Amino acid sequence: MVSSEGAAADGDDGDTPQESRLVDLRAAYDAAGIKEVLDQLDRELIGLRPVKARIREIAALLVINRARTQVGLDTAPPSLHMSFTGRPGTGKTTVAERMSKILHGLGYVRKGHVVTATRDDLVGQYIGHTAPKTREMLKKAMGGVLFIDEAYYLYRPENERDYGAEAIEILLQVMENNRNDLVVIFAGYKERMDVFYQSNPGLSSRVANHIDFPDYSASELLAIAQLILAAENYRFSPEAAAAFAEYIQRRMQLPFFANARSIRNAIDRARMRQANRLFSGMGRALSKTDLMTIEAEDITASRVFHGEVEGLDPARPLTSQEESAPC
Repeated sequence: MVSSEGAAADGDDGDTPQESRLVDLRAAYDAAGIKEVLDQLDRELIGLRPVKARIREIAALLVINRARTQVGLDTAPPSLHMSFTGRPGTGKTTVAERMSKILHGLGYVRKGHVVTATRDDLVGQYIGHTAPKTREMLKKAMGGVLFIDEAYYLYRPENERDYGAEAIEILLQVMENNRNDLVVIFAGYKERMDVFYQSNPGLSSRVANHIDFPDYSASELLAIAQLILAAENYRFSPEAAAAFAEYIQRRMQLPFFANARSIRNAIDRARMRQANRLFSGMGRALSKTDLMTIEAEDITASRVFHGEVEGLDPARPLTSQEESAPC
């Protein structure tokens, strides 16, 4: 973007040729609030270095494109539609929200909001039902980002009467015609997304930015747990921290593991066990430290330590009736 202050300092009277204009990239970067967004991303998301690096690269390209336009250079509009691949709980939705703020700050979208959709929001169940559903979601997302989770479910080649193909065709048309006011992000497991893109060359050609979200390591998951606890004014005792580190190792080996999402669920259950434990001892006064501290027993009571996935059967309580009965 052009720095009006810099132009005035050089004696610019408003008639300076475009070739002589100066562009202050720092001013453009600061005005768009990109640093704040990226700093927030670093605070909120542990790890994910490749993802954060890719977002910075995209942000840099957008700033430079704006600068080129300001000095009169012909610049093809960047293709901003994206593909986020990775397992559940790896931060895809959070990154989509931060990306929308960057796009809005730089003026690439009017509003900068995110609308999340799945197949059920886009595909109808009978003839004539899909088009209005898809267009309604696109209308809601216009001026921002449409985040389509598990996008590969839009394509079902085994069912000749499926209407997902109609939704894809409408998406393609709007992605092309409204690329200056809408960014579509397709998300899902990498292997399935690869098949999804192969099914439609037109779709693949319109998605220029492919970002893969790696699974978190055990140490990163423990750091995520600590962040979640601190945000909610809880903390692990040293013994509980060691127990939770073991919990993570065991949980990662069981089915339906969802990275940070599984960790948050585990913390919620540990808080419930802590509450139950403190409630059971209501005969004594509690300190602030008591109310804040998660103990090892609040962790090791999990059925994960017996090789079971917790929470699959809502009828099974997190603690036994004997444990939950107040004294």
